[in-house]
Formats: sequence, C-alpha cells, structure tokens
Amino acid sequence: MKRSLGISLYPDHSDPQKDREYLQLAHKYGFNRIFMSMLEVTEEPTIVKQKFQELIHFAKSLGFETILDVAPNIFEQLNISYDDLSFFHDTEADGIRLDLGFDGRKEALLTYNPYQLAIELNMSNDVAYLENILSHQANEPFLYGCHNFYPQEGTGLPYAFFESCSVRFKKHGIRTAAFVSSQVGTMGPWDINDGLPTLEMHRHLPVDVAAKHLFATNLIDDVIIGNAYASEEELRMLGELDRYQTVFTIEFTSAVNEIERQITLNEQHVRRGDITEQVIRSTEVRKKYNEDKNESHDNEIEFQVGDVVIGNDTFGKYKNELQVVLEPHRDARKNKVGAIVPEEHLLLSFIHPWSKFKFIEK
Repeated sequence: MKRSLGISLYPDHSDPQKDREYLQLAHKYGFNRIFMSMLEVTEEPTIVKQKFQELIHFAKSLGFETILDVAPNIFEQLNISYDDLSFFHDTEADGIRLDLGFDGRKEALLTYNPYQLAIELNMSNDVAYLENILSHQANEPFLYGCHNFYPQEGTGLPYAFFESCSVRFKKHGIRTAAFVSSQVGTMGPWDINDGLPTLEMHRHLPVDVAAKHLFATNLIDDVIIGNAYASEEELRMLGELDRYQTVFTIEFTSAVNEIERQITLNEQHVRRGDITEQVIRSTEVRKKYNEDKNESHDNEIEFQVGDVVIGNDTFGKYKNELQVVLEPHRDARKNKVGAIVPEEHLLLSFIHPWSKFKFIEK
C-alpha cells in the first residue's frame, strides 16, 4: 500500500485564509491527506455545512483527501442520522472518523453508504473491535483505521501497546494512520495542547524522526501532523523523507575520506541476511570498492552504538565493508567514519535481515 503524509485542520478554531495558505504549503511538499476536526462545532447546521464545504472544496482542488473527525454529540447537535450521511457527502468530505464505536453491525453497514464515504475506525484500542466489524461483512475498501492523538503530556500510547493495536488492523490489510507532533504548532481541538502525537515517545522528537519511526514499523501507511500549523521547514523535511526505507542522518568525523563518503552516501545498503548482534553489516559495497585504498584513521577507539564504521586497508577481504555498531567494541581494522544522530537510534531495531537503508549527511 502506498504511503501518504497528512496535516490536521481545526476550522472551528482557525482562520479560513490561514487554512488555505497552509494547504497550499503542504501541497507543495507532497502532502495529500487531511484530518479535519468536527468535534467543536457550535453554529447552525447550514452554517457549519457551508464552512466545511468551502474549505474541503479548496483542499480537493489541490488533490487532498479529507476525513472528518466526528462524535455522537455532533450527530445530535446537527440533527444527522447515522442512516443518512448526506450531510458529510454535501461537504465533499471523503470519509468520516468514528471516535466512538457501535456494535460492529452498525459500522459494517455504514461502509455500504451510497456516497462511498470511507468509515475510519479508532485504532487505539487493543480489543477485537475490528474483527467484530469484519465478521459482519464490512465493505473493506471503505474501512480505514486511524490512531488517536494525545494532547496531554504523559498520556500518549506506549510503543508495545501501539504495536499490538496496529497489528490487528495491518494483518487484515486495512489502511492505517497515526499522528506525529509539530514542535511549533499550537492549535488542536482542545485548550490543552502539549503536542498531538499518538506515541508518547514522539512528543518532543523532531517531526521527521517520529515519521521515520512510524514508517519503519511497517504498521502505518499514513503519517499525519496532529497539531497546526507545522512550520514550512517541518513540512519540507517530511516531504523529502523516504517513506519506504529508513534513511539515517549521519554526522561525519573530520578525518572521513572521499571513498568512505561515497560508500556511505551514494550506495543502497542492505543488511546481510545472516545477522549478527554486534553490527549491522552492509557487505555488497565492499565488492564495488575492493580496489580502493582506505588508510586507517579513527580506529583506536571503542566504537559506540550508532557509530558507522568502514573496514580499512588492514581488513583483508572485508576492506570497505560498511557496518553500523549495535554493541560497543574495539577493532583497529575498522575506521569510524561518523555517527547516526542520537535521536535516530530508535530506528536501529527496525533494520531486520535484508532490510534496505541509506544515509544522508546532517
């Protein structure tokens, strides 16, 4: 399944012109999905419909898919029946997210709505909710999953729970989404906003590192910035990242030579299938560079987790093999050429046998 990037909008708290400018900026950097909150409406149904329709219509002209976040009280407030989703169709939305669920039968029936609106489920519950819906023969192409975000510091999901919840959806081939938090955005649905991530461990991470992590799990298809408005730099970083393989950010040592830079930055790295616990080995590169000399430097130190090392001229057939250190050790036959930035060390555990990976320079 192809992977997407998304932003969040809060029309009941924001200025429509600023929303349009944000949409244009996000479009520039390859975003194509919107989480749009409809949890805080206070106006008459006709006014609400017009406000959302105008913004969604503009977004659609830029190629965005829009999912409206709704709750039971909104249906009551706007006098909408779950048996008639025409209100949402009239806004030009592509789907609705059900923050609270029903009995499984109702959700399955909703996926057959005549407007072919996607029905997005809350993924942040580790119960057999999805299986119940699927047992009622849901229309699966119109069934999505999306995690919650958590505005309060300390309340985001722990990773193990997130993984368990996500596996339930992914094993059925359901499209999945989760949130990362802009480090500058201040707008969300509520008056508390300590960031809007799904995972607590992401709350204070750079937005691109958090997104790399979600994609690296192979459990999330769409990464959405939970708070508004992200900076242009954050949008750019997300727009430029590789959504399909991990790209580590490396800081080179001062002594790194040109051959080592080429090996690190210009090659497709593949972790050897018969893995070791001490290092991640990229062995194919040594064949391409077996004739290139590589004198010793930065080789008399203890290598630390996240260091990137390359075999020097004393390493025989292993000369110019690239390795990423997983356990501290010493080996004078290897040169330290740089180190993966500390905040990306959490990505190391997702480099499995035969995983592909690359590097970019900080």
